[in-house]
Amino acid sequence: MVWRESAKERAAVEAVKLVKDGFVLGIGAGSTVAYALREIARRIREEHINVLVISASSQTSQLARQYGIPLTSLEEHLHLDLDIDGADQIDKELNLIKGMGGALTREKIVASVSKTFVVVGDESKLTNTLGKNQPLPIEVLPFSLPFVMSEIKKIGGQPVLKKSSSGDSPFITDNGNYVLNADFGVIKNPWQLNRKLKSLPGVVETGLFLGMADMAIVGTERGIKILRKNQ
Repeated sequence: MVWRESAKERAAVEAVKLVKDGFVLGIGAGSTVAYALREIARRIREEHINVLVISASSQTSQLARQYGIPLTSLEEHLHLDLDIDGADQIDKELNLIKGMGGALTREKIVASVSKTFVVVGDESKLTNTLGKNQPLPIEVLPFSLPFVMSEIKKIGGQPVLKKSSSGDSPFITDNGNYVLNADFGVIKNPWQLNRKLKSLPGVVETGLFLGMADMAIVGTERGIKILRKNQ
């Protein structure tokens, strides 16, 4: 699968073509988004476009600063023109599983306040059914961890606490919370599952992004595939 990196880069570069002068952009997290940031920086430098970016993660913010991309906040700009973000799975209706990097809550907030939400990735992210060979990230309050894990098991999930990069402590989100990666197998009704999980006290957010994406730009081994909502 050596083609995947070039495919991700092609998808990200294609998405950045949607950026216009004066846009306020949302940018998510992950390796594909890093290619988008690099292309935004190139357009700022070479085409002299003026854009502002609201980042969904501290890592993305750090990378944006390294590229010289100006950052802003939701306090200053509550309505965004475009959000570009990656995904862990994309189904044929553009429903998504996101958040394996741990930024799911902020990513969902940024996507929710954006006029257009474009998801980018390589072809391996496409699936007929969400959850197939893919755990679902769930952000939880640390105090609620034993309870939420128990409840997830009751509804058929197998939760695993996400660990830090060192592996000896829990991963902590930018919000100060934990993340559970829960394997539900094939998710037959993602809307119902999302409602059940969100009803649990202590669950902050789930990685089910349902009915949110307007377009998916998918890098293939040789080119680009563009999928649109209700296509």
